[in-house]
Amino acid sequence: METDFAALPLSAALLAVVAELGFEQLTPIQAQTIPALLEGKDLVGQSRTGSGKTAAFALPILQRLSLDAREVGALVLCPTRELSAQVAREIRRLGRRHAGLTVLALGGGEPVGRQIGALEKGVHIAVGTPGRVLDHLRRRTLRVHRVATVVLDEADRMLDMGFQEDMEKILRALPPQRQTVFFSMSS
Repeated sequence: METDFAALPLSAALLAVVAELGFEQLTPIQAQTIPALLEGKDLVGQSRTGSGKTAAFALPILQRLSLDAREVGALVLCPTRELSAQVAREIRRLGRRHAGLTVLALGGGEPVGRQIGALEKGVHIAVGTPGRVLDHLRRRTLRVHRVATVVLDEADRMLDMGFQEDMEKILRALPPQRQTVFFSMSS
């Protein structure tokens, strides 16, 4: 098992960003998950908050993402709008050398019109709460036919909050041939 970011099969752009951010050694969750996710495998991971889970799924998404078309290639579901915004910021930070990358946070409490406008212009990665993602699916403003990876971040918390039905509806709307990643917090 690799323990050094430089040993991962990541693009030069991603390795440069990782070095700029001072990441050298992989955390245990990153070492266990990044190689499998780069291979396109489905995964269930459990780790405490602050252990590097976001980079563990964001780096493989960024490595495998096609920027050719401005279509949603990855969808990340989070239990709260605050976590959605935080994850979107971190993905933007890690993908800052990906020219033209667009990452949109879709959370409640934000004007839906702005989100619709951004979705109409085209987005590569959508990060949102189940309720707002489902709202956009119902409005047909979020097109998910090209989603190659879906991540349920803090899946256990979303279940505890009563989002099971919404999560199931969202998963059913996605292409059947996709990578599915579940992350939960350890107790």
